[in-house]
Amino acid sequence: MERLNSKWIATVASIWIQCSIGGTYTFGIYSSTLKSTQNYDQSTLERVAIFKDIGGCTGVLSGLLYSFVTLDRHRRRCFCGPWVVLLTGAILSFVGYFFMWASVVGLIHRPPVALMCLFMFTAAHSMTLSIPADNVTGVRNFPAHVGTIVGLMEGYLGLSGAIIIRVYDALFKGNPRNYLLFLSVYPTSVSLLLMYFVRIHDTNSEDDKKHLNAFSVAALTMVAYLMILIILENIFTLGTWERIVTFIFLLLLLASPLGIAFRAQREDSKRLILSQTFSTEGDSIVYINPEPIESMENHDQLPSDDARQVKTTLDQNIIQIEENMNLLQAICTGNFWLLFIAMICGLGSGMAMINNISQVGESLGYTSIRINSLVSLLSIWNFLGRLGAGYVSDIFLQRKRCARPLFIAITQAALSVGHIVIASGFPNNLYVGTILVGVCYGSQWSLLSSVASEIFGVGHLGTIVNTFAIASPIGSYIFSVRIVGYLYGKAAAASGEKNSCSGTHCFRLSFLIIAFFAFCGSLVALLLFFRTRRFYDKVVVTRLQQSHRT
Repeated sequence: MERLNSKWIATVASIWIQCSIGGTYTFGIYSSTLKSTQNYDQSTLERVAIFKDIGGCTGVLSGLLYSFVTLDRHRRRCFCGPWVVLLTGAILSFVGYFFMWASVVGLIHRPPVALMCLFMFTAAHSMTLSIPADNVTGVRNFPAHVGTIVGLMEGYLGLSGAIIIRVYDALFKGNPRNYLLFLSVYPTSVSLLLMYFVRIHDTNSEDDKKHLNAFSVAALTMVAYLMILIILENIFTLGTWERIVTFIFLLLLLASPLGIAFRAQREDSKRLILSQTFSTEGDSIVYINPEPIESMENHDQLPSDDARQVKTTLDQNIIQIEENMNLLQAICTGNFWLLFIAMICGLGSGMAMINNISQVGESLGYTSIRINSLVSLLSIWNFLGRLGAGYVSDIFLQRKRCARPLFIAITQAALSVGHIVIASGFPNNLYVGTILVGVCYGSQWSLLSSVASEIFGVGHLGTIVNTFAIASPIGSYIFSVRIVGYLYGKAAAASGEKNSCSGTHCFRLSFLIIAFFAFCGSLVALLLFFRTRRFYDKVVVTRLQQSHRT
């Protein structure tokens, strides 16, 4: 059992949980069924979708719960831990999706819109409990590689939509009504089975980055496989046996991180044995790492006063960076509000496109197969954005001292271009538009967690990140309900239809307006970049010192 109690097994368990909880990203699969069975118009469907966004992004209490069960673990003995948060999320997921399924199939009378909104809120709110349990635990287990581990966790979360659809298509016929029942059972079961292994471990290794990169390669391999599957499904009709074979291969890819974890544990054990063998002095054990020795040799070459000044400066920087702000302290800073406004524009505009991808495709004449493919591809682009933004920003931060908020500004500018492409309506524009929007939207989540951990510390990271996540439903409400829903209703009325609209004019003006606000968010993020450039110079020094001390 000791073999299963390590930060590497915790990482694998977190990855598998992240792969199962992204049901909200597949809203396009069952939104049309929800709309038809409940007799909703587009505006009402947008209202229900908003509560999906609110539930998935208002996790302040979830962050406080995580902080309560983990922050003081050294000062008090109890049976609490991240598993408490994961268990609560599993229960909420089951309750929300089960009652939505019951209302769609007629097991219960058609609920009022307000009650359906509550079901959607409950189901989506489960994500706010699982995400900090996985992300913040990863940050604490790998403090010197924040961007990489956050990008990995957020990446698998973005990929979860495509994985869930593959699992469902392999086991059941593609019935959107039964899909809701599947969503009530599958994520709950995965969380309950794996929550025990998600733990915080205060151990570091000089090869952490190498093994984290191996996890990223495994994820990219899965992405390539899923893309090939989607392309084949658009060319050929896969039978039952073909779906089963492709599903088995998907399971093998999902299992590959476990092999990486065992290899990492084996190398860490060998290194520990060697250090104990060659560094034992009496009853005490001295752990030797050649990098700090080399670093000290460099400092010995300096005059004593200069060396002392360097050491003092570094220590001051480390203390300053590692100071953990609570939520109230963070809210009182200008950086908090600049980042919050940028996230309203970035996350809100991206979520507006995700909520309406099915309706946009229908208005442009896309078939249901192509729309389902777009939903799956959107999850893949979402994954690439989350994984790539964390990995690339880590490299530029450590090698070029490039402040991470710059990447928020760049990706939001590209996000604006993606909305313009969707508004243009040229043939196959959604394939191009969803690439830009999916990648850039996913990158916002990865960069948000990384920037928040660096500016405000990790002590209350779950609470602070979930507070920032409120920007998503705020922006989604503004862009989805007040802009997309309103203008779509006017376009439908002008064409003589009550709840539907066909043609490029249905969403053109909406997405042009959204593109403008995404560009404004880019400018706000650019201002945050200039405010934090000197601060990030200190972050780089701290990261390097942490790497030497592992």
